[in-house]
Amino acid sequence: METRRSPWERFLSVFAPVQAGEGGSVLLLTLNVFLLLTAYYIIKPVREALILSEWGAEAKIYTSAGQAALLLLVVPLYSRLAGAVDRRRLISYVLFFFMGCLGVFYLLAQLGVPLGIPFYLWVGIFNVMVIAQFWSFANDIYTSEQGKRLFAIVGFGASSGAVLGGLVTVWLIEPVGVFQLLLLSAGLLGGSLLLTWVVDKAAEDKAAQDAAAEDTSAQEKTEKARPEPKPSGRSGFSLVFANRYLLLIAVMMVLANLVNTTGEYILGSRVKAAAEASVPPIEAGLHGEAAASAEAARLALVRVETGKFYSSFFNVVNVVGLLMQLFLVSRIVRWVGVRWAILVLPVVAFGGYILMGLFPLLAVTRWVKTAENSTDYSLQNTVRNMLFLPTTREEKYQAKQAIDSFFWRAGDMLAGLLVLVGTTTLQLSTRGFASVNVVLAAVWIVVAVAIGRRFRTLTS
Repeated sequence: METRRSPWERFLSVFAPVQAGEGGSVLLLTLNVFLLLTAYYIIKPVREALILSEWGAEAKIYTSAGQAALLLLVVPLYSRLAGAVDRRRLISYVLFFFMGCLGVFYLLAQLGVPLGIPFYLWVGIFNVMVIAQFWSFANDIYTSEQGKRLFAIVGFGASSGAVLGGLVTVWLIEPVGVFQLLLLSAGLLGGSLLLTWVVDKAAEDKAAQDAAAEDTSAQEKTEKARPEPKPSGRSGFSLVFANRYLLLIAVMMVLANLVNTTGEYILGSRVKAAAEASVPPIEAGLHGEAAASAEAARLALVRVETGKFYSSFFNVVNVVGLLMQLFLVSRIVRWVGVRWAILVLPVVAFGGYILMGLFPLLAVTRWVKTAENSTDYSLQNTVRNMLFLPTTREEKYQAKQAIDSFFWRAGDMLAGLLVLVGTTTLQLSTRGFASVNVVLAAVWIVVAVAIGRRFRTLTS
């Protein structure tokens, strides 16, 4: 006899087909990723404020490129750890490590140590590893059939966490200061870890019950009882280069992040110029300690103005992304399918950077990036994960990890090279960089069309 759904499960069914007994795990996983994204978006404006106020937009783009090089070292180390411990200890070790790092950064800030570049590098690694690790955990908790139905709700937790993180920063950055937000973020990571333990224990108990039940299918037993993916004899990189479909996805990821990161440079340049223009210059005639003190005060004001802009910017982006995730994503996929849904973001970017080049204003840049980022965080993120549905399990774990980490950050690295050449050799203005992005977005559209055709073939 089928178990009746709870009121919560009937309510959640408005957004996704939740079955009886699934409401608890869905809510806990949604809350888990909600805490992770809240923690990230609390420190994201801190990252922007530090790197822009201490070094500028060029250093920001170059530091983004350095994250790709670091991942060449970090990803193999993470893989070794994943192969040596079970998933609960793996997640615990990683989250404890990042919580400790936040404490160290806070102490260094109190000592007056410049943190712009190291903190920017660290946040890039933190974002990739922690979020990817969560989705790996969610894939282990659910079968493939459950994931297709329930990940839309879990994704809503990510979007709403991003919204709250931006709001918290807006509310607290002036009254408590920039660096106290690091401690708040560490506390949220601790809450996420506790939820992971609860969900993992419940999943183990449920798997044992299902394995013992006579009416559980063999496939369901296998998927629900799997503790960890088996180690692969082939690396994720070799899997990507051996499969044309996966290689196209990797190329799309590089192009997407190349366009996005170059756009962030354009936005950062215009934000810094506006922030510096809004702060009164140092009084003439000051020398020595008086001049240094005045410069430090002015730098602090520029940092606050920059942080306030990015807090508001991220907040709007996340609210729009949240509404898209809740009301549009599932409908767009259902109406046009994955094949056409994967084209939405590159088309938005193509049109947006044409506007950004024609109208070099901060307001235009802000709203173009709002449209691009909100679509990226909602529709594109959901559809991108759907692209791996027709792949093998080995490709889902090994190749997807390589694509989501190294190939994603390789776009940052190429963006750094583009900015270096564009600012030193080609002497490009922000309008010039917008024109380059128009060309890159056009190539991105072509690659997305090829991926959509291959996806249709594999799923049919």
